[in-house]
Amino acid sequence: MSCRVLAVNPGGGSTRLALFDGERRRQQAEIHHAQAQLDGVAVDLRAQLELRLAPIRQQLAGWGVDLDTLHAVVGRGGPYRPLPGGVYAVNQAMLEDVRCGRLMVDHPSKLGAELAWLLAQPARAPSFVVDPVSVDELWPVARLSGLPELPRVSLFHALNIRAVARRHARASGRPLGDMRLIVAHLGSGVSVALLVGGRVVDVNNSADEGPFSSRRAGGLPATALLELAAQPGFDCAAFERRMMSGGGLLAHLGTADLAEATARAEGGDEHAALVLEAMAYGVAKAVGGLAAAVRGQVDGILLTGGMARCEPWLERVEARVRWIAGVHRYPGECELRALAEGAQAALAGREPVLRYPDGWILVPAPDHIAHSE
Repeated sequence: MSCRVLAVNPGGGSTRLALFDGERRRQQAEIHHAQAQLDGVAVDLRAQLELRLAPIRQQLAGWGVDLDTLHAVVGRGGPYRPLPGGVYAVNQAMLEDVRCGRLMVDHPSKLGAELAWLLAQPARAPSFVVDPVSVDELWPVARLSGLPELPRVSLFHALNIRAVARRHARASGRPLGDMRLIVAHLGSGVSVALLVGGRVVDVNNSADEGPFSSRRAGGLPATALLELAAQPGFDCAAFERRMMSGGGLLAHLGTADLAEATARAEGGDEHAALVLEAMAYGVAKAVGGLAAAVRGQVDGILLTGGMARCEPWLERVEARVRWIAGVHRYPGECELRALAEGAQAALAGREPVLRYPDGWILVPAPDHIAHSE
């Protein structure tokens, strides 16, 4: 019998959800939230949950789905403590970290665990997260920066990057553990990751380093940033918001729409063309740097994320990196399916269910771990 799994992915301005029966996706929806509502509950976790939970329940009712018929609910994992990749049972330690504000950064994905937990309660079903944002499998050599008190931090688009790597390995007919892949997630933030032996051993934290994107500033000149921060009246919180959602294409061109920027460049806007080339140049440099880290022994370069749908811009990236290895496109993101696949694999015993935050394998069977400590 196939298992019925609900996948929930809270994002900045919307909540996406999909219902799967086994591998088959039965329903999918994206629930949009008014920005004024989100701003009004920005610091109130309970209010944020209610804002998202009520329309999810309404959507399920519209589909004719009773919560007590679910075999599992899986949410997108947020910026929790550093941990290995895999499928994690939602437990009290995870929920407490979210509720007490102990997370490294503020991000909507922090709500995924509790949304899954609450939605699973009517059926007393297990709740999971899969490959959270804070997956940390870095090589020790990749963790060091030039100052010991400022180590590099692993925060990236782990769910989509790892899912695309598994998908490519299946298509190649090779075990992921035998491959060396560079995967670039090209979305509102850019994460470029090196996978060796199925583990993400190096990756840029798109919040403070690496290429700029449609909205994120990426790496910035450190000395100039310090000088700016020392100016009277500098608003650190406002500047951090600008770095995360007001930088990149938006800062340079006044639009975060890659298609619009491309049309402007093709229409003769030289500044737009320069900015697009610089963004592609930054991604290519990141790919090349990771290729150097493994002495050029790369089995494939995978390009994914929303910006991978833009053919003219993607060609700018590919032109600079295809000499390294074959380039493969996986446009868009497959996060809802990746969540559901992880939960299905855990329910079937194909993947171990891990305990937060240490990554130990849980001994109890999956149907007994929904609220395990």
